[in-house]
Amino acid sequence: MSVYSVKGKGWRYDFTLKGIRHTDTWFKTKREAKKAEAEKRKEVLNPEQQMITDPIPTDMEFLELVNRRLDHIKEYNSEQHYTDHIYYARRWCSYWSDKKCNEITVDMVQSFLLKRKRDVSAITANKELRLLRSLFNFGIKAPRTWFSNNPTVGIEFFPVEKKEKYIPSKEDVVKVIAVADPSIQDYLWTMICTMGRMSEVNRLKWSDVNLDGKYLVLYTRKKKGGHLTPRRISLNKKLFGILSQRYKDRDKDKPWIFWHRYWSRKIGEWVEGPYRDRKKIMTTLCNKAGVKYFRYHALRHFGASMLDHDNVPIGTVQRILGHENRLTTEIYLHSIGEGERVAVDCLDRCFE
Repeated sequence: MSVYSVKGKGWRYDFTLKGIRHTDTWFKTKREAKKAEAEKRKEVLNPEQQMITDPIPTDMEFLELVNRRLDHIKEYNSEQHYTDHIYYARRWCSYWSDKKCNEITVDMVQSFLLKRKRDVSAITANKELRLLRSLFNFGIKAPRTWFSNNPTVGIEFFPVEKKEKYIPSKEDVVKVIAVADPSIQDYLWTMICTMGRMSEVNRLKWSDVNLDGKYLVLYTRKKKGGHLTPRRISLNKKLFGILSQRYKDRDKDKPWIFWHRYWSRKIGEWVEGPYRDRKKIMTTLCNKAGVKYFRYHALRHFGASMLDHDNVPIGTVQRILGHENRLTTEIYLHSIGEGERVAVDCLDRCFE
């Protein structure tokens, strides 16, 4: 069926002609979708005629732009990135879904951002500005050029009060692990020993683990172009022991290392699958352990700082964390290194 509807979005056409897939979204009615499909087929079959007769589009509905951007993110980025964009897109559409892109002005965007700054924070407003800028750039950059106006151009980011990032101490990390059940303990140790992102650890399958070679492979989409990129992490004694035991006890029908059974509201039944975002667990564990709240990502900072404290070269830390830019790695190094200590000790000698 080349024309179909998606609940809550609208109609779309999707067909393959001459070995190439053609699709477009979201049309308000089935008639509009079928008409657009017919025009597209005509364009594909008669490309020279179409170049002469078709006008260059100069504008589009804001809602359509958002939907096309979400489709693109779903195909090229991580599931978490897609989910985050849906959260923000719903708010934008509550303001501008009835407008065309060229009708949205700089003043409209600036007023929206000021409200977000007042209601939430400057950090949140700045994040929404970055995402809105990417959204409009997506629609105006070649080869798309669906409209001509990017209303975020010239809008400056709000100044923010940067604070030192809280990194849990070794003692607090141990306390949190101690109050967790055995399966969550394994999960947290895997986070610590690989310094992996939550999405990377959640994605882990037994096919990614080589116990004989004592390494595993983490995959991330946080690279340019959204490519799923691997990096190899050596297994230390702690993680080797954990994964060896879990391998012996595994359910052979499940490919994932960490998985759970949960109720899916979307399909209305119990399903089994890998972990996703387990926010509530860390809140519960930190409260139970009596330590200041921290999330999974703080364990990456914790691990990097521990390695830096033991004078592990920053290039090695960078490769373990999976950063392309050394400057990004430096953000993760919160320990005071020997170089800094030697430097400030010089001041003592100056006054002796």
